[in-house]
Amino acid sequence: MEPPSKRLRPDDAPGPSRSPALSSLNRPISPPPPKRQRTESTKIRSPFQLTRIRDLPASSNQDTVTLADILGDPLISECWEFNYLHDLDFLMSHFDEDTRHLVKVHVVHGFWKREDSNRLYLEEAVKEYKNVRLHTANMPEIFGTHHSKMMILFRHDDTAQVIIHTANMIAKDWTNMTNAVWKSPLLPKLPESPGKDPQEASHPSEIGKKFKLDLLAYLRAYDARRVGLGPLMEELAKYNFSSIRAALVASVPGRHDVQDSSRTAWGWPALKRALKDVPVHPGKSEVVVQVSSIATLGAKNHWLENCLFDSLASSTNQGAASRPKFRVVFPTADEVRRSLDGYASGASIHTKIKSAQQVKQLEYLRPMFCHWANDTPGGKDLPKDVVVRDAGRQRAAPHIKTYIRYGEESIDWALLTSANVSKQAWGEAANASREVRVASWEIGVLVWPSLLTGDEQAKMVGTFKTDMPTDDDMLATNGKPVVGLRIPYNLPLQPYSKAEEPWVAEKSYSEPDWKGLAWNIG
Repeated sequence: MEPPSKRLRPDDAPGPSRSPALSSLNRPISPPPPKRQRTESTKIRSPFQLTRIRDLPASSNQDTVTLADILGDPLISECWEFNYLHDLDFLMSHFDEDTRHLVKVHVVHGFWKREDSNRLYLEEAVKEYKNVRLHTANMPEIFGTHHSKMMILFRHDDTAQVIIHTANMIAKDWTNMTNAVWKSPLLPKLPESPGKDPQEASHPSEIGKKFKLDLLAYLRAYDARRVGLGPLMEELAKYNFSSIRAALVASVPGRHDVQDSSRTAWGWPALKRALKDVPVHPGKSEVVVQVSSIATLGAKNHWLENCLFDSLASSTNQGAASRPKFRVVFPTADEVRRSLDGYASGASIHTKIKSAQQVKQLEYLRPMFCHWANDTPGGKDLPKDVVVRDAGRQRAAPHIKTYIRYGEESIDWALLTSANVSKQAWGEAANASREVRVASWEIGVLVWPSLLTGDEQAKMVGTFKTDMPTDDDMLATNGKPVVGLRIPYNLPLQPYSKAEEPWVAEKSYSEPDWKGLAWNIG
């Protein structure tokens, strides 16, 4: 049962602190022009798909994906599953029932402490499956986590596929929490002499080749302590990645030289390096950072501005484009309270405002904070004449993590990743030796319109409740391709009011959720 939605309360005008809205964030619906003015353009489906929400109607689940859609193919012969949390019974139940006992399944986790309850569960559960093998990731940083969310699949028809997503391998994340998935095309095997394959050799941008090199470098980092991924790397190297149109942005624990351009970069230096290859439109822009966790970043915003935001502001034409403004989408207690699972959703959403340092952090974040659901009574009211674009996910609490740059007319790029806003995920500031210390494993994919289409004039536009651009999105393209990007939150965004605070899972809330339950921390 879905809790009843509250009607958005319009106000006379946005508050004085609100910046003028970009048209890509708040584009009015235009009437279609006469037929003679129409120009046929190529519509391209969103590279990211939202996961299906169990307790929402079909109208909100168009073009969504389930775990069974990914793993239910009887041709799957081998699966490598990387994640933070794992439920083996849940995972295995989604393979084809006639072949699941034949699939070679490898589970890569980060529970290095032998007494960890999660590790003990896995070691007990795996006894029921002769075809499942566990691998413990190398965890050199004590405060790091194995947070990457990825599946690598091999099929009996000699194809492979890389799946990068945002959901833990547990039922909760694949039912009523908002998550998303990027799937590579089916990758064919290379000929016996890989260097002679014309398709891979002639790929103009070599982005697929770079993706492959970066992915293999990421996997190689696991074997610093003999994790056992050698066979995976050897097999994956045999496949043609030229059809992939995405850049890999990942994090690997350890200390990494920022100046070493001969190797794959990790953390925020990887993000910065990737975005330096991405063109952006001149003029005003906003980067919307939407996450499910914000760590302790410091009493002053030095790391946020100088490491993460500086990286997100990078582009090929950085000098010609103005620095974007930044917004952070994160739910309040009211949004968690009214979500499909009520307060239970909040167990997966984290930030802290208890210590003096965290209170100061809230002070510099609050002006950037925006609601996940833009119908929150306590938030700043939207203008009366605003056109709200409904993503269909207001009541499905966010576990997804997206970083999107909105230009004045279209979207410049989008990143789907496991990485939240934290130093552990993105890396500390560089030290005197120009080394960046990263604590956690993370992985994500970056896309932009010209990469997906091969056309520098292509546009990327937000799509809502569908993965395909609308006819209205095609009007001003003059025959150029239009790429859809599935947006998980409603637009325009609703900023926090001065009195509002983000949801804090370690705080008690006495007001009952829609199920009549309170949230009590002992």
